[in-house]
Amino acid sequence: MRLKRTILTSDDIQARVKELADQINRDYKDIENPLVLVGVLKGSFIYMADLCRYLTIPHVVDFMAVSSYSHSSNATKASGNVRIIMDCRENQQDRDVLIVEDILDSGHTLDYLIKNFKARYTKSVKTTVLVRKKTDRTYPVNIDYLGFEIPDVWVVGYGLDYAEKYRTLPYIAEMGE
Repeated sequence: MRLKRTILTSDDIQARVKELADQINRDYKDIENPLVLVGVLKGSFIYMADLCRYLTIPHVVDFMAVSSYSHSSNATKASGNVRIIMDCRENQQDRDVLIVEDILDSGHTLDYLIKNFKARYTKSVKTTVLVRKKTDRTYPVNIDYLGFEIPDVWVVGYGLDYAEKYRTLPYIAEMGE
């Protein structure tokens, strides 16, 4: 596998992350308690770090790790289970939570996380996703702060990986044969 073409440049990404942070700053300007940002590991860590640097509102950073898997022999099938590998440390009860995700494909994991956080008696749950693939979603979910819509191709960089490679590229590229 090799990099086929650049989908989003580093400059494009940084400009959009700043725009999203500005919107979040406006939307939460009167927040009582610090906003709880929950990054979904591993892919969101670069996006979350850059987003936090642009935020001026009070906020705390937390992370969780989840695993999605299917009992089907078809690994691309989105009808599996989501399992929490590592949960947040920050209490979310009566707090505003912003889930930070790198990519939205089927919507399965994010749908699960939204429901999970709402069950924790949060004040509110919103989402930010850096890239959303143009595809039919098995689980339609609302994205409150979307970075980019991209083609339905395998992408790497800016937190996204292929077998743990390419994750730290400052841009997003399509993988090819």
